[in-house]
Amino acid sequence: MIQYSTIPEDEFLSKAYENLFHPRSIAVIGASNDDLKPGGRVIKNIRDNGYNGRLWAVNPKSDQILDLSTYPSIKALPEAPDLAIVAIPSAFVLNAIEELSGRKTGAIIVLTAGFGEKDEAGKLLEEKMCGIADGARVALIGPNCSGFLTNTYKGKFAGIIPQLPGKAVDFISGSGATVDYVMERACRHGLSFGTVINLGNSIQMGVEDLLELHNRNFGPDNARILMLYMESVKKPDKLLHNARELAQKGCALIAIKSGATSAGERAAASHTGAMATSDSAVSALFEKAGIIRVNGRGELINVACVLSAARGRLKGKRACIITDAGGPGVMLSDELARQGMQLPRLQEETRAELAKILPPESSTMNPIDALPSRTAEQISGIIDILGEHESKRIDVIAVLTGDSGLSDNAAIYQKISDAMRASVIPVIPVLSSVTSCASKIVRFIENGNVFFPDEVELGQAIGRVANWIAPEEEPSRPEGYNRAAVETALEDRTGVLEPETTRQVLSAAGFRLPEQAEIYQETQLGTTCRRVGYPLAMKVVGPLHKTDAGGVKLNIGNESEASAAWMELLRIPGAQGVLVQPMIRGLEVIIGASREGSFGHLVMFGLGGIYAETLKDAKFALAPLSRKESLRMIRGIRSYALLNGVRGEPGMDTDVLSAYIQCLSRLVIDFPQITEIDLNPVKGVGNTLYAVDARIIV
Repeated sequence: MIQYSTIPEDEFLSKAYENLFHPRSIAVIGASNDDLKPGGRVIKNIRDNGYNGRLWAVNPKSDQILDLSTYPSIKALPEAPDLAIVAIPSAFVLNAIEELSGRKTGAIIVLTAGFGEKDEAGKLLEEKMCGIADGARVALIGPNCSGFLTNTYKGKFAGIIPQLPGKAVDFISGSGATVDYVMERACRHGLSFGTVINLGNSIQMGVEDLLELHNRNFGPDNARILMLYMESVKKPDKLLHNARELAQKGCALIAIKSGATSAGERAAASHTGAMATSDSAVSALFEKAGIIRVNGRGELINVACVLSAARGRLKGKRACIITDAGGPGVMLSDELARQGMQLPRLQEETRAELAKILPPESSTMNPIDALPSRTAEQISGIIDILGEHESKRIDVIAVLTGDSGLSDNAAIYQKISDAMRASVIPVIPVLSSVTSCASKIVRFIENGNVFFPDEVELGQAIGRVANWIAPEEEPSRPEGYNRAAVETALEDRTGVLEPETTRQVLSAAGFRLPEQAEIYQETQLGTTCRRVGYPLAMKVVGPLHKTDAGGVKLNIGNESEASAAWMELLRIPGAQGVLVQPMIRGLEVIIGASREGSFGHLVMFGLGGIYAETLKDAKFALAPLSRKESLRMIRGIRSYALLNGVRGEPGMDTDVLSAYIQCLSRLVIDFPQITEIDLNPVKGVGNTLYAVDARIIV
């Protein structure tokens, strides 16, 4: 009978880390002498790769497995292991977890497949397994995973165990096959791995939980680059908190979140809700957390290679290219430009020094064309000169070299290798001759170097790193925002808020509103319209989507036109009355938010009015938002130039728009019962901007 544990969370996490990453004893349940079986392969990998703790084999059918202490059952073990690795048929796993938990085993990794990924019966088994582990406060990894690689042991049964030096990257993945595919390709580029974690079905501990362990224990032994592969984001708050802290500690995070496509349109009452997607929320979360999001294994590896070669994040967006062929240099230049990078013109003194070591036919511009006749000494000299004269003007050097047959590529590679360690400016190589120089490139990466075979891929990866955005702490409440007044206005309110309540909420939240009046009797029409002042906008009260229903009449110039508009608007199904406002001239934008489950509220900014959903020129970010984050949203839309004014047309003050975005993001944080809100349009000229129309659903 398992005694349920009451270990505090901090103590549980500390023990989980030690038992999973630095166990003093490991028992392999289902160990075998056959290394074609998971239990045989994993115990052999642990023994053959330098594990110094106590290693026990458990198998009722074998008296001796390898040269290790072998036991017929879990009960027969001399003591509870720090870590148990389970590799037995799925029918016996539940009993094994119960026995291990009863013996107070520290942590359990279940390699066995055939559970929730298979069928409903497997999901029920997973629930029981998780319940036992939770009750005993045992850290449970899997099932259906390939294991762990740590600095202490290599407890993995599938795929390669990289032997390259450097330990440039740590990797946490929700997929075992993805781990293996990434490592296979990455090793060919010279990227080396430290800790590699596969979580399989993640029934208890998922990527977010291992990220927390990584953050809590981040230190000198950890790589400064962390890869993540996720198929779902179950704990966005935990991901955000720990990713932010790791970024502050100098760890660069790169992630794939798969399953990004949507199967269909979502039902939503607001433009924001209709345009937002779960993938929009993931991208917004990653950006807020300081995680570089990539789409596939190639990008994941390439970005990690740039970070490894650059010894961390780039300081700026200025690059210099050294090439021995014109075409690749041009293609890299083009790609860097697409990524928003600059290729500064070299200073005259720099070009004079370069001219001393290069033949007259060379180009000392940027790119620097050293010609196919380049030598190892010339390549080394160019990098030294750039370091001496351009270190404050250049943030990264790309060296592109093929195999011209006119000089010794092995010597060139050695000089590039030396420069990658010694240069004050980060050096990243493109070694294009992967066939003719294959053995020389192998020696290059065995020395702990990374390389790119393709210059365009390098340019793309440099752009991803250079355009990284540092995460910010949660912003304070914006000026002009009255939380108490909003609370009063929203008290006991549900559903679609009526115009007057909407107006009270927005006014208290800090938005400028045009004068308006609601009319429910035709006898009020003439007096009200004259008081508000022609020309007018008249809008139906009642239907949600006014424009779609024909419920908006603009430029009403006199009482006769107002009367005709009144009659037409009141014929719309669901019409209750008419809202009258003065006409506001200027551009139209939309600011909105919709609640995206556990992610919180996704805030949107984009071109407004009737074009909001048609053009879909919008940016999304997770609330709450700082001034920097809101300005980044504004400047990120394709039509941003319109906001500055075009061909004499007045623009909009981006500081006011930024303040509005901050106010709206704080509003939905403070009042999460707001499920959807649209300010569409926000309209005006300069700094006189009005929330002309709004919809709030509580």
